[in-house]
Amino acid sequence: MRVAPPILLSEQERTELETLAAAGSASRVAQRARIILLAASGEQNKTIAPKLGIGRAQVARWRERYAQAGVAGIVNDLPRGAPPVKVDVARLVALAGERQPGVAQPWSTRRLAAELGVSAASVSRHWRAAGLAGTAVSAPMQAQVAAVAEVADPAVQPQCADAGTDSAPPAPAGRGAWQVASDKVLPPRGARQLMPREALMARLLEARRQRCVVIQGQAGSGKTSTLMAWRKSMLQLGYDVCWLTLAPEDNEPARFFECVLASIAEVDAAAVREAALLGAGACDDAAIELWVITLVQALARRRRDLVLMIDDLHHVAEPRILQALQWLLDYAPATLHLALSSRSALVLSQERLRLQGTLAEFDMRDLRFTPQESERFLREQLGSVDSGVAATLHALTDGWVAGLQLYALDLRTRGGATPAPPMVPAEVRDARAFASYFEREVLVRMQPDDLDMLMRVAVCQRFCAPLCAAILGDARPLPQIQARLCRLVADNLFISAVGSHDHETWYRIHPLLRETLLNRLAAHGAGQAHGLRALHATAWRWFEARGEIGDAVFHAVRAGDVDAAAGLVQGCAQALLERGELVQLGGLLRALPLEEVRRRFGLHVVLAYMQLYSRDFDALRDSLDRMEAGPHALRPCERYSVRLLRAGLAVQLDNHDEAAALLPELWQPPPDADDFAWHARGNVVSWLLTMRGDYDLARQVLDQANVRAPAPRSGQLGRCIQAISLAREGRLKDACRLMREVMEEAERFGAAYAGLACMAACLLADALYELNETEAACQLLEPRLGLLERVSLPEVVLRACVVLSGSHWLAGRRPQALACLERLQAYAGRYGLDRLQAEALAQRLRRHLQQGETERANVALEQVQALAARCASGGPLRAASTAAVAARARLEMALYTRDYAVAVERARQLAEARAGTEAVGAAGLRLQMALARLGLGQARAARRDFLAAMRQGHRLGLTRTLLDAAGGSPQALAPLAHAGVEGEGDDGHEDPVLAFYIRRLLAEPGTADALPPPARPRQPAPGLGIGALSEREREILELLAQAMSNKKIARVLNVSAETVKWHLKNIYAKLGVAGRGGAAARLRDLAASASAAAVAG
Repeated sequence: MRVAPPILLSEQERTELETLAAAGSASRVAQRARIILLAASGEQNKTIAPKLGIGRAQVARWRERYAQAGVAGIVNDLPRGAPPVKVDVARLVALAGERQPGVAQPWSTRRLAAELGVSAASVSRHWRAAGLAGTAVSAPMQAQVAAVAEVADPAVQPQCADAGTDSAPPAPAGRGAWQVASDKVLPPRGARQLMPREALMARLLEARRQRCVVIQGQAGSGKTSTLMAWRKSMLQLGYDVCWLTLAPEDNEPARFFECVLASIAEVDAAAVREAALLGAGACDDAAIELWVITLVQALARRRRDLVLMIDDLHHVAEPRILQALQWLLDYAPATLHLALSSRSALVLSQERLRLQGTLAEFDMRDLRFTPQESERFLREQLGSVDSGVAATLHALTDGWVAGLQLYALDLRTRGGATPAPPMVPAEVRDARAFASYFEREVLVRMQPDDLDMLMRVAVCQRFCAPLCAAILGDARPLPQIQARLCRLVADNLFISAVGSHDHETWYRIHPLLRETLLNRLAAHGAGQAHGLRALHATAWRWFEARGEIGDAVFHAVRAGDVDAAAGLVQGCAQALLERGELVQLGGLLRALPLEEVRRRFGLHVVLAYMQLYSRDFDALRDSLDRMEAGPHALRPCERYSVRLLRAGLAVQLDNHDEAAALLPELWQPPPDADDFAWHARGNVVSWLLTMRGDYDLARQVLDQANVRAPAPRSGQLGRCIQAISLAREGRLKDACRLMREVMEEAERFGAAYAGLACMAACLLADALYELNETEAACQLLEPRLGLLERVSLPEVVLRACVVLSGSHWLAGRRPQALACLERLQAYAGRYGLDRLQAEALAQRLRRHLQQGETERANVALEQVQALAARCASGGPLRAASTAAVAARARLEMALYTRDYAVAVERARQLAEARAGTEAVGAAGLRLQMALARLGLGQARAARRDFLAAMRQGHRLGLTRTLLDAAGGSPQALAPLAHAGVEGEGDDGHEDPVLAFYIRRLLAEPGTADALPPPARPRQPAPGLGIGALSEREREILELLAQAMSNKKIARVLNVSAETVKWHLKNIYAKLGVAGRGGAAARLRDLAASASAAAVAG
């Protein structure tokens, strides 16, 4: 068995190989270097081959060559078997123009091959490249052969000289008019292709009929790989595609024209025959234009579309070549398409093409990977990678393909194909690899003064021309510095312009190049500690003078003046907090050391509010404890701020008991309280009063805060609380109007007010749902629910989930409705919100009952009751709220099972508990009481409660509350509506307004899964009383009337669930009912009849 030679690398050899590997995915040498690096890490050939997408034999071959000859063994291309074939083209053409000695026939291909000592295929290939078909030279073609011979003979070929310089050296003997290296006219081979990018490729394919396609991007951005992928797709669509890769030596007219002709000859040699003859002439403008026209006319005679792809066009700067390209663009026929890729901006006039709509341009915005593409690329390279690591690497590389590839190579060579989740990307960064890449591809292209400028401004995350002048101490005019920056951007040297709201043009350096420049700066005298601090101090003063606080703080900290940085933050923190600029404020706080923030009470309070808004409750508790346990006693104003924060934390955790306990301390702020404290106090206190039912007092508290000073963000939150009080009071129209105003204003303020806009939208959706505009409510809530969970109060999230679930349910979208309830339960569980958990279970119970899933409803009821029992030992408000939810759940279960006596008692207790607090809920309870009394046969009392509920609903403008209380169906109200004269008043006369309201309510659409209306008491059929049931059936019926599930009945009676089902089927048949509710109701009816008969007897 053949054993692969081991590869052992020194530090110098590893550095050299990593530099070669960073040359780009299109380089064959780069791939060979990757093979050696992986082999040096201990991997076998069979594992290296699939990682790089090549064959095992190719891996073994380059591994052996490196073991034998070192780096030279992989850099130099060795022949594959036989020595390379060299054909003397001049002699070939000369022989083809002569007769064979003593033979009448002209030279055949085989005889020419024998004479030249090459194969017949080599002769044919070079003959076709000369534009002459056939295997022999006929007499009519002698003139053409002579012309080709003249071109091939360097002795008679005129050289193209630059003006004012000596003639260029003659071309090597034996080279034809377009005989260039094959690797220039064919796409790079042997390298792994870039992963598919469907969106980019779709745009390129859309541009396939354009006159010109320009792909411009920085080094390593995937331009060549993108062109290769597009070429493959174009070939599949039937296009003829020519390829040309340029190099610095091609920046000479005659050489460039040879390359272009050789590229086109690969597809159609006849099309370049005439241009080849002209290419040997003079190189003045007239001759070049004639050459272009001749080539264009020949290509115009073709029927098939031809795409000429020229890669690395930035190597060309010769004016005559650029002029030839310009003419080629201007004169190109409809069947010719040019695709040009370059690192720098093209020095070509493209305005005409833009106006004609025949130019397609792609730049770094198109070539840069998205976060998803970066993660997919890393997974393809490494097999698996943590999503967080992939996101960090994307941010570090800014979606730069070569940077991602360098990271992947570093991980593979270190054996980290599957990095651990806690890995920090900085640990896998190889600064030498990046530095060598940038040195080779970027920094060498810069002028020394440009490089010095970039090294110094690299201390800034962004910069502009005036800032460059300040850091450099340069007295030159700003337009000159601006022109230098524009040139660097146009040359795609990893410097890009960024958006800004001021009149300056701002720039940023690619993160990896910036790090390389900082390392380079550190190696110079200016990079010493005092030098770096001086640069940061200059930038700090410049930004501070312009009012750019964020950048000023960044540089002040790095200049070593943390106290000044903290002073800058403290000076603007309160204003940013009041305006809701939380993102900017958070960035400023993170720029400071945490101990410095805690040392200043004002900054610590601001940090605590940030923790409250971001729902980082553990960190908030820690901050409050630290402030109260500080070394110095808190002043009254400071103590009041801490109490406000604790109350806000209690409200966010739905802990109304703790918040109510703090209410007396919050009622009167200290005399030196600032406006922010007054507004915070107004919002917290008014919310607690609203939840308690003191709506007028809550609005008075808000008015007190608004009188002091305007605060847009706090004021809008106060208006939201005011709208909630109006809605709970039953003033829905006023609440809708107010919420619409708040939502529109918040949306105009932008991202800082997005949370308030979502809160207002939720409250507006709640009001629309009440008016039975369920689809409008759904459209408002669906896109905002995620943000609401992150920024809003628990009560608002509860209403949003309930309304959205109800809207989906009414529209027949059952899975989405139940998913909303699951989301509410997950939210409640995440923060330990018992009341919201109970509300979610109560909503589930209702949905199970509407679908006839009694057993699941029983499970939900048991969970609600267990939750209420657990909360009974807590605070009184917490216990009362969860007990009320459990009582509502038992009421709905009693109505479903037709246990109307229990339902009446539950409704009465709930109505007494809510007296004077929530008018909307009271109307629904009154209607449910009417339904229960109708089921008991108390028609007059039911009618009285029904009319009272209708009057209250009409006064408040209710629709959905009454329909949901009736089980979701207007038909459940029909027996009550027709029990007497429709809409009659207390004096027996008809109330036409109330009658109209009832008719509109009955005409509202319901849901297909609505609960059945309550049945009137029925007398048992003769001979089918309780006595018709067996003893076991009687036991099961009594347990069923207690709302037990089949499984629970089976456990009580020690039988199987199937036995219980079989008995229930017999019970239903004997009693003449259709289900569990009817059976339980029949049992109560029969028991009541038996008791009445006993009393009468």
